[in-house]
Parts: sequence; structure tokens; C-alpha cells
Amino acid sequence: MLSRDDVWKPNSTVATVVVKKDAETGEDRFLVVEEWSQGRKVLNQPAGHIEKDESLIDAALRETLEETRWDVRVTAYMGLYINKASEQLTYHRHCFIAEPVQHHPDAILDDGIEDAHWLTWEELLLQAAEDKMRSEAVLKCFEDYRKGKSYPLDLITDFSHPE
Repeated sequence: MLSRDDVWKPNSTVATVVVKKDAETGEDRFLVVEEWSQGRKVLNQPAGHIEKDESLIDAALRETLEETRWDVRVTAYMGLYINKASEQLTYHRHCFIAEPVQHHPDAILDDGIEDAHWLTWEELLLQAAEDKMRSEAVLKCFEDYRKGKSYPLDLITDFSHPE
């Protein structure tokens, strides 16, 4: 019989696709995090693990602020992205769509975070071509946003956090 420690469990994470319109061009700009992962600088959405007793949306808001210095408003759920990193490690990434609300330029970024940038779709594609994305889920989330993938937030029923 397996012990409790031998039972496989996925790692639940959140990610946020934050989008704003460029004032001059009207083009979408996407908020990305420049961070260190496995000894190299990569790009990611604001993302991270859900803390104990934290709702998915609260985790997305917290991670976005900690990694980008931006308060955001979550507007939609985009989907669940499952990434099997190894035999022992699988991530269940809940991705949300958000819009920027307020920037806090003096806030301290999380350890391992270099900076946050607003990139166009073309700039994201160039970075992906140079293998700068943290995982394949990063570009896929941006692609899904551009395809219009979006679900209402009430798709999520959370009995531990009643609204």
C-alpha cells in the first residue's frame, strides 16, 4: 500500500494574461514577467502557486502584483493548462484574463523576478522564436487569448470561498 507521501498530486498554479491597448496604435500589449528559471532568463505571465486557503482569483491578483507591481481586475477565466514536467511533477495552471488597474512603481518584486514588460504580439513571437518562454503554456495562453478563448468567472464554483 502507498503511503500518503507516495500519492501523486498535481501542483495547482495560476497565471494571468494582462492586456492593455496601446494609446497610440490601439494594438494589444501583454504584460510579461522577466524571471530566472533553471539558470536562465525567461518570460512568463504573472504566475505562481496558490497558497493555503487562497481562492484562485485571489492567487492571480496576488501573484500579478508581486511579480509586476500592477493591481489588476480579473475579467474572465481562460482555461486549465496541464503540463507534465516530469513523472513526479505535473502543473495544473488556471489562466485568467485581466486588465491593469494601478501601477505601484516602488513596490518590491518577488525574488527571481527581474522586471515586467508590456510587449506586442509580434514582440512575443520574436521572444518565443528565441526560446525565451518559461514553458510551452506561456505562448499558448497568449494565443488562446488572441483566439477569443474566455469563460465567465462563475464557471468556477469554490465552496471554500463563497461569493
